[in-house]
Amino acid sequence: MASIVLNNVDKIYAGGVKAVNGLNLEIKDGEFMVLVGPSGCGKSTALRMIAGLEDISGGEISIGEKVVNHLPPKDRDIAMVFQNYALYPHMTVEENLAFGLKLRKMPKAEIQKRVNEAAKMLGLEQYLKRKPAALSGGQRQRVAMGRAIVREPQAFLMDEPLSNLDAKLRVSMRASLNQMHERLGVTTVYVTHDQVEAMTLGDRVCVLRDGLLQQVDTPQNLFDKPVNLFVAGFMGSPSMNFVTAELVRDGNGAAVSFAGIKLSIPESTFSDKPGLDQYIGKKIILGIRPSDFEDSSAAGNHANGWATLPVRAEVTEELGSEINVLFLIDAPPVEHKDTVAAADTGDDDEAALPLAGDKSLWTARVNARSHVRPGQNIELVVDTHNLHFFDSASGLSIGHEANIGK
Repeated sequence: MASIVLNNVDKIYAGGVKAVNGLNLEIKDGEFMVLVGPSGCGKSTALRMIAGLEDISGGEISIGEKVVNHLPPKDRDIAMVFQNYALYPHMTVEENLAFGLKLRKMPKAEIQKRVNEAAKMLGLEQYLKRKPAALSGGQRQRVAMGRAIVREPQAFLMDEPLSNLDAKLRVSMRASLNQMHERLGVTTVYVTHDQVEAMTLGDRVCVLRDGLLQQVDTPQNLFDKPVNLFVAGFMGSPSMNFVTAELVRDGNGAAVSFAGIKLSIPESTFSDKPGLDQYIGKKIILGIRPSDFEDSSAAGNHANGWATLPVRAEVTEELGSEINVLFLIDAPPVEHKDTVAAADTGDDDEAALPLAGDKSLWTARVNARSHVRPGQNIELVVDTHNLHFFDSASGLSIGHEANIGK
């Protein structure tokens, strides 16, 4: 086991394209670190540089106190798991698992012991005599992971290992990965563009954009305290709602005003977010998570003191325990480089609904007890303690400890 430290690491391709730009990252011994970001953000490049599959253009990478900049992959004591399984089709599962150990001239008894242990851990015991063609996608991916486990490396490096699996299988494989990490405790660096995967797997998550590190923190902190508009828009599903708003203060206290709506801001927010009071009378970008809304009829007593928002449901997505309510607000969509980049998930199914004129489409996630239907008017309540405020020029989160003094 080992820590992995990237110190000011660059990757510059021909033509001066910087795929990774001055990346500083310390992955602790035994930590499960997820690298996440939109397509082309440099996460796979960073992983391949740790593995030694890409040369670095500048900086230093160390694995377990040892600088590995010029070591070939086989001498770095790491094991890679790829998206495409990379199994030998003519070998059985057992032979695939044992192959790397045989190359190392390991004693037969030790190979057998490790193969059996890995097969048991991954539920592959009854498939050991089968060839990959006779396995499902999930089983093949488990074999690929087993091949990494038997080597007992200092670190696992995983590049989108679940992206070829269907949705239900991905969820069960995530659980298997979590259990595997609990049992083995091996330092793991995991690349994904799926932020739900990042939130559920990572001890900490590193958000990258255009080769630049945006924020490294626990999944919950990234969700609750994003450092800028990009992280706020990228982490969380459905993503955060944004609008350009004005911060005002009158005899009734502070409020945020947009699209003919005025939401009161609790006084505690100003002590929680130092510097927010300097924006009174100015335009800011307001962010509200879909999960901070509720249908007032289904909210009960816990919504006392929350602000109300009467809206018309344009579309409803019923998810069993919850309903996503999509509604329009009378304000143009926020056109900021950070929100545009965060919305580019690389998935074509994120195509926007046709909007009515110059309005923004927002999402509220409410309890299924709401029974709201498309075309109905609904009164939403919003928890104003959880509002997010961003500087409209820089996109930085106002009052975030990392931004104070910037």
